[in-house]
Amino acid sequence: AATGVAVVHDRRSAGTVLDDQSIEIKVSSILYSNKKIYDQSHVNATSYNGVVLLTGETPNEQLKQEVTKEVQTILNVRRVQNELVIAAPSSLPSRSSDAWITSKIKAKLTADKYIDPFFVKVVTEHGVVYLLGLVSHAEADRVVDIVSQSAGVQRVIKIFEYID
Repeated sequence: AATGVAVVHDRRSAGTVLDDQSIEIKVSSILYSNKKIYDQSHVNATSYNGVVLLTGETPNEQLKQEVTKEVQTILNVRRVQNELVIAAPSSLPSRSSDAWITSKIKAKLTADKYIDPFFVKVVTEHGVVYLLGLVSHAEADRVVDIVSQSAGVQRVIKIFEYID
């Protein structure tokens, strides 16, 4: 039922929403089945309209590229935005801080009468906020303004696709 509500407010078609969910599941499956990646990396995959954002940490450039190559083979992936950093996997306190930042941002977007929060996907990693969605340029500007003024945000990276 929650997915049905989200689809009503989503600018993606119901089929695309399901494709994105399927892509995220397939990425998780690929990561779990590759022992080298699973044991040494912390990778999050977020798909929006066929654009896959990869965030997290991996120990070297070779594994970072391997993750990208694996994800590019998945059906309906249009583009991979690999934002993995070369580092040890993040700590639980760091991940908790990122989750808190994301929650605060979502609350601010929900409270804003000019933004439909269903149009924007928010991902935070190491205080860097990634924004995905199908938005107008005016909506993007407003979202970035709200996000950049949020406590704990180090940087904002737009991965929006524009509808105007």
